[in-house]
Amino acid sequence: MSDFIQKFNQSRIYQIPARAREIETIDMHTAGEPLRVITAGYPQINAGSLLEYRRILKDEFDDLRKAIMFEPRGHADMYGCLLLPPFNKEADCSVIFMHNEGYSTMCGHAVIGIMTLAVKMGWVEAREGLAKLKIEAPCGLILVQAKVTGEEVIASFECVPSFVGALDEQVYLPSLDKEVRYDLAFGGAFYAYVDAAQLNLSLTEGNYAKIIQLGTEIKNVVVTSSNKIIHPQNSELSFLYGTIFISNPLSESADSRNVCVFADGEVDRSPTGSGVSGRMAIHHARGELDVGEGMVIESLIGTRFKAKVARTLTLGEIDAVVPYVEGQAYICGVNRLILDPADPLNQGFLLR
Repeated sequence: MSDFIQKFNQSRIYQIPARAREIETIDMHTAGEPLRVITAGYPQINAGSLLEYRRILKDEFDDLRKAIMFEPRGHADMYGCLLLPPFNKEADCSVIFMHNEGYSTMCGHAVIGIMTLAVKMGWVEAREGLAKLKIEAPCGLILVQAKVTGEEVIASFECVPSFVGALDEQVYLPSLDKEVRYDLAFGGAFYAYVDAAQLNLSLTEGNYAKIIQLGTEIKNVVVTSSNKIIHPQNSELSFLYGTIFISNPLSESADSRNVCVFADGEVDRSPTGSGVSGRMAIHHARGELDVGEGMVIESLIGTRFKAKVARTLTLGEIDAVVPYVEGQAYICGVNRLILDPADPLNQGFLLR
């Protein structure tokens, strides 16, 4: 045996320099969409609410988000979350969602991932094959559960009240020199929903760059032209998070295809939990789905969520629905990320 291999066999654990910060994560995916769950290494922050915690995180520690989400540790489409003690007494935990641009108000694929991880790690107990969790998100309280059969975990959640902001709005798209119709809905975040057929846009992996370009353009023009992106109870939720393109499914066993472009040109690999929640509100408002009725919605890569209208309610004077969304997540890695101040690329960078 060579001297090199002998030393390799004797020492395989890297000793992190004292000058460096270590951040521990468990990496997952939900229907193909990445989720980096931060489990240790973040600073403790004193805050009176989850939204205040998020503001402090953004103002004082945003370099950590960039280091974890950006290359070389992440990539342009990385997504992450930080689990915290709850501020809401009804919740079991609270969560901060993060991505390449900043911080999200709601993330369905992350909620499914957290529930799955909680079962796998023994943070929650499955009784008669059912585990439950209440997660406090920036948009509100999310009721999550998991059906556990052996090693299989199927997670689902009831989203916050979701509602239509506007139907059949029109906006001019300069790159195509045409008017484009869209619906506006909230499912934990606001999205502009666009039928891809009117753009002659095929929602396939080969059109990935075109989907980003048109989705980002639509988001920008809707933001500048619409005065209906208003949450009736929380002004911090009153912003457009992304564009969702809709088309017929490519699989016979799905009902529709859903492709979301959000944050700074990120493309969701999953059908988008908050996005399909908004769709439940739209379909109910159009009389296409009644309470208890739902759909199977596939993503750009063909993965699926099941969604339905669980029940209806009012949010102030606004008619709303509570959507139910179901999917599966998997653990795919355990990381000790090293943030070394001696590294000139320590804060990360992004290339597409």
